[in-house]
Amino acid sequence: MNILNPVELGKPVGAKSYFLDIKVLLNSRSIIHMEMQVSNQHNWPDRSLSYLCRTFDSLKQGDSYLQAKQVVQIGLLDYTLFPEYPEFYAVYEFRNVKKGYLYSDKLRLCVLNLNRIDLATEEDRHYRTDHWVSLFKSATWEEIKMLAKENEYIRDAASTVYRLSQEETIRLQCEAREDYYRTQRDIRYVMERQSAELKEKDAQLESLSAENQNLVAENSRLLAWAAEHGYQPE
Repeated sequence: MNILNPVELGKPVGAKSYFLDIKVLLNSRSIIHMEMQVSNQHNWPDRSLSYLCRTFDSLKQGDSYLQAKQVVQIGLLDYTLFPEYPEFYAVYEFRNVKKGYLYSDKLRLCVLNLNRIDLATEEDRHYRTDHWVSLFKSATWEEIKMLAKENEYIRDAASTVYRLSQEETIRLQCEAREDYYRTQRDIRYVMERQSAELKEKDAQLESLSAENQNLVAENSRLLAWAAEHGYQPE
C-alpha cells in the first residue's frame, strides 16, 4: 500500500485543483480515494465523479488501456445523500441499464453514511464497518480507547490520529483545507437555484389564476347574455 499525495493540482493554468483526504495505491492495481464531507454542500454526486474520472484517466503515453487501474471513490458523509433511499453503506457501479450486468469493475463509487449505523447489514458488521464509523463519530478520547480495546486495527489508527493531532503543522493544514469560501459559494448557488424555482412556480400560479379569472368572467358574460335573451340553463 502506498499513500499518494492528497493534493491533485491542476496542470494547465486555470485547471481546477482537487483536495482529497486520503489517496492510496493498493497492491499497485487499485487507487482508493477517501473523502469526508461533514456538511451537505449539495454537490457530492458531481464532486465524487470528478475525483473518480480524473484519477482513472491517468494512462501515460505508450500505456495499454488494459493497464488502467481500478479506481474506488469512498465518501464518508455525515448526512444522508439520498433521503428517499437511506442506506448505511452504498456501492454504485457501471451496469447495463436494461439487463443489469456489469460493464466494468474499474470504476466504483461508495458512500458511507456516518449517521445511519442502525442500517448496517450483517455483511457490514462482519467487516466491522460499523466499528470504524463509531471511531469517526467518537467525540472523546475515552470513547476511542474503548473501541481500540476491541479492535487492533482501530487501536493502530487511534494511535496514529493521536500522534498527528499533536503536530502543529498537521493542524494548520487541516484548517487550511476547510475551504470556507468554496462551501459558501456552493450554498449560495443552491439558494439561488431554489429561489429561481420558487419564482417560476409563482409565475405559473399567477398565470393559472389569471386564466381562471378569465374563465369566470367569460362564464358571467355568457350567463348575462343567456338571461338577456330568455335562455335558461338546464
